[in-house]
Amino acid sequence: MQNILPEKIVKLAQKVIDANRKAGRRIAIAESCTGGLVAAALTEIPGSSDVFDCGFNTYSDEAKHNLLNVSEDILDTFGAVSIAVAWDMAQGALEKSGCDVAVAITGIAGPGGGSENKPVGTVVFAKAEQGKSADDVVADSYNFGADKSRAEIRLQAAFVALELLLPDTSE
Repeated sequence: MQNILPEKIVKLAQKVIDANRKAGRRIAIAESCTGGLVAAALTEIPGSSDVFDCGFNTYSDEAKHNLLNVSEDILDTFGAVSIAVAWDMAQGALEKSGCDVAVAITGIAGPGGGSENKPVGTVVFAKAEQGKSADDVVADSYNFGADKSRAEIRLQAAFVALELLLPDTSE
């Protein structure tokens, strides 16, 4: 066996490591519904320690609060699967790690746990970067579809997170 994960995700992880190495950036991940899948993809790459600093697996609300300083008020008000929480997770990962960029992922991979407002397949992402205003945090919500399996939703979420870790070459 060459890799634990699908080749497509490993190729994207290689691109993330190479691009961030070239940009001189260190990265951190704050994961919830992906449970370390993004970190696993990054560490499939030999030499990833040049770029990848740490991952926070914060599956529970308590872990989000205790490890990343996600506000309990925000968790209570908006719920764990929200742009506000993903934003706080990304900021917390950036602050705790001292890295150049952090991406956060929180969502509902299913098959249960969804609601009318947040159906299974809803995943929220945020990216925070050192030196940028908190107002510049990128955050967005996706719905990968309740018809997808838990594995498919988690894998799609990992792809989006990896793409968010690519440096913006337009700057």
